Amino acid sequence: MTRSLSRLCATIALACLSGTALSTLHAAPSAPVTPDMVQTGNDITPHATLPTDGQDYIRRDIMIPMRDGIKLHTVIVIPKGAKNAPILLTRTPYDASSRLNRTPNAPTMRALCPQGDGVFVEEGYIRVFQDIRGKYGSEGAYIMTRPPIGPLNPTKTDDTTDAWDTIDWLVKNVKESNGKVGMTGSSYEGWTVVMALLHPHPALKVAAPESPMVDGWMGDDWFHYGAFRQASLDYFTMQMSVPGSGPSIPRTESDDYTEFLKDGSTGHFATRVGLDHFPFWQRVKAHPAYDAFWQDQALDKLIAQNPLKVPTIWEQGLWDQEDMWGAIHSWLALKATHPVVPNVLVMGPWRHSGVNYDGSTLGPLHFDGDTALWYRANVMRPFFDHYLKNGPDPKLDEAIIYNTGENHWNHFRNWLPECGTTCPQYGTRLYLQPEHSLSFARTLPGSDSYISDPEHPVPFLPRPYVMGEDPRWKTWLLQDQRFAESRPDVLTYETPVLDADVQVSGVPTADLYASSTGTDADFVVKIIDVLPAHTPDRPEMGGYELPISMDIFRGRYRQSFSQPSAIPTGRIENYRFTLPAVNHIFHKGHRIMVQVQSSWFPLYDRNPQTFVPNIFNAQPKDYKAATQTLYRGGDHASAVWLPVIH
Repeated sequence: MTRSLSRLCATIALACLSGTALSTLHAAPSAPVTPDMVQTGNDITPHATLPTDGQDYIRRDIMIPMRDGIKLHTVIVIPKGAKNAPILLTRTPYDASSRLNRTPNAPTMRALCPQGDGVFVEEGYIRVFQDIRGKYGSEGAYIMTRPPIGPLNPTKTDDTTDAWDTIDWLVKNVKESNGKVGMTGSSYEGWTVVMALLHPHPALKVAAPESPMVDGWMGDDWFHYGAFRQASLDYFTMQMSVPGSGPSIPRTESDDYTEFLKDGSTGHFATRVGLDHFPFWQRVKAHPAYDAFWQDQALDKLIAQNPLKVPTIWEQGLWDQEDMWGAIHSWLALKATHPVVPNVLVMGPWRHSGVNYDGSTLGPLHFDGDTALWYRANVMRPFFDHYLKNGPDPKLDEAIIYNTGENHWNHFRNWLPECGTTCPQYGTRLYLQPEHSLSFARTLPGSDSYISDPEHPVPFLPRPYVMGEDPRWKTWLLQDQRFAESRPDVLTYETPVLDADVQVSGVPTADLYASSTGTDADFVVKIIDVLPAHTPDRPEMGGYELPISMDIFRGRYRQSFSQPSAIPTGRIENYRFTLPAVNHIFHKGHRIMVQVQSSWFPLYDRNPQTFVPNIFNAQPKDYKAATQTLYRGGDHASAVWLPVIH
């Protein structure tokens, strides 16, 4: 009784505080339930059509049939009222729907399409993205960079036939088009462009592969001269776990330097994280050398076997952290065939795929305006307009390369000699000198040594670093190299302060003479522009060591990329390999620096420095410290060949 009275008093008090009349506290009879209140069925409507009257485009999702019956998901965006419009096509493994949904339900086609498409949207182009086989909305099985039909692909379809069938369908079924198609795309999307060029559809009139994956062993995504790029491993899980976007590899450490170091070999790491279930990893692991598996799908070699029929711009970033090989080597291979259609190379001051975004800056560098937009508006679109819209011929020079020392574009009618980097006279030798100096004059015989310890590899970026998460990945090729210079296992050579500008344009070559106490070794060579100690306009750049060109070479391949061999202990061997192309001026008052080291971790796997048949299977006992000795002067004059413009 007392408890009930207390409840009543509390209720009255609450009603008084809220201003509620006591009489309303009694429950009112419930209203009758009407049919519209009943909650059954499915709240997801089968007809979710939103109004599109305010949009200036028409979007169509189509499943286009291929010759074997497989259908590929294709998104077509057409400007409203378009007639006789050209088609710009990209074939992608990265979700066609999202690639054409930059701003969901955008009122304008300009806001819907990727940033890099703006100059084409303004000219009334029809934009098409298509999911390649087995990815996102497309049917069929996915094969990583599916090789062309042949020994590695015994089927009757590849990305060449899929591009052909797609273009054929588009020109016959998109009535708003003029029947002419251009293709573009970056990275993997660039690879699909090159595949389409092998045997192009007659309606494919122009192409621009951007940073294309062309040779995964020599210098694109998977290896560089035989050294494996461990940053690729997350791509395996993200690309090949599910038809859509998969997860990255789970980490147990907060620093990939520690994560990969504790596992020893890349093969052991891959087993621990479950990559042995991935067929492509098994193929990569089984083919660490440049055998037929890699050679038969190297597109720079394949594309040169047939006359180039489609006018093409090959685009590449000068600081492309992922695909530095493909564009320039495809362009060089085609140049040697003397094609009758334009074969143009463009290299801008960009990161990987940076051509499609704002090109005003990169890392610490500031350029003369938006260099990427300049290229898209003044080179790429006029080139496409000429072949797709009968626009005026832009008459492009064969190479358009940004000068990263003077911040402007250079146009070359004949860039690189006809024999390319194989010319015996190509380059001016910058020799290693005593006292860690550099000079264009040969010196007396001598040597310098360092101990390379696989237990303490040289990091490619200051720690900590987690691949796939660290924003420095996009600009790591511009990282100030002072952090490496201070290590005892990095040899550093430097010119005196320059008393005149030194202009370089072309492909540098590392030419090392070295011996090792081990039976295998890697060599990393960096060409660096050292800024003056004091830079009044930008004080933060004082003394900055700006990399201009860097790469890694695995010593076991010094004689043959396909037949590795052990390094004879203590014997002087020659290691000669090209570095990424440059177009730069080392200004008066700067210095030229060369750094040499034997690891670049964890981006590249560690060389155990003991020769084993397959480094992926190296055991802990194989990883041994070794003394690496560089020789200078005399008959073994280590140097970097610079393409100096006199």
